[in-house]
Amino acid sequence: MMMAGSSYSPLSDVVAIVGPQFCAPNPLNLYITEKTWNTTGGDYTVTDTNGNMVFKFKGKMFSLRNNRVLLDAARNPLVTMQRKIGSTHGRWKAYRGDSTDDKDLLFSAKLSSHFQLKRVLDVFLAANTREDICDFKIKESYFERSCTIYKANSTVIVAQMSRKYTWKNILHRKETFEVTIYPNVDYAFIVALIVILVEISRD
Repeated sequence: MMMAGSSYSPLSDVVAIVGPQFCAPNPLNLYITEKTWNTTGGDYTVTDTNGNMVFKFKGKMFSLRNNRVLLDAARNPLVTMQRKIGSTHGRWKAYRGDSTDDKDLLFSAKLSSHFQLKRVLDVFLAANTREDICDFKIKESYFERSCTIYKANSTVIVAQMSRKYTWKNILHRKETFEVTIYPNVDYAFIVALIVILVEISRD
């Protein structure tokens, strides 16, 4: 998947947030499918182009903190994402494994502003405590049909997402997002960002 008007800018450095094992040397396409009607809420499955499961997200519909947990194919917890209660900018925090302790913080994401024609999220890595400049930026298209993830405030694209609309998905009450992750970029990190974007869109 390559969106119109986009350019390919491979990164010279490996961007490993969750872990270097999730950084592929070539572009990678993944598919995030959400069951929009389920008993637990926030359930997503991530598959590759062959239909093999790569990750799974689990959530709790009535959880006070609105947690989402990213699991690998063996159901080991990789990242716990937590919506910050009372945040005016829809801030989410992501922690390593099943922790929610600040010492295990990986990154946080929040809306740049509430007054936006297109939704924009700023992403800050744990070491960026001042948050003067974001480490990554997510820009959503009009009508929420696609988004592009950039390195900081640059024009360097690290990943792109588009929503897939099919009759099969509508009949089975599912929603699917096709994600292209560029080389040397942590794809576990990217799919976590996409799920946060979807959750913030619904908030």
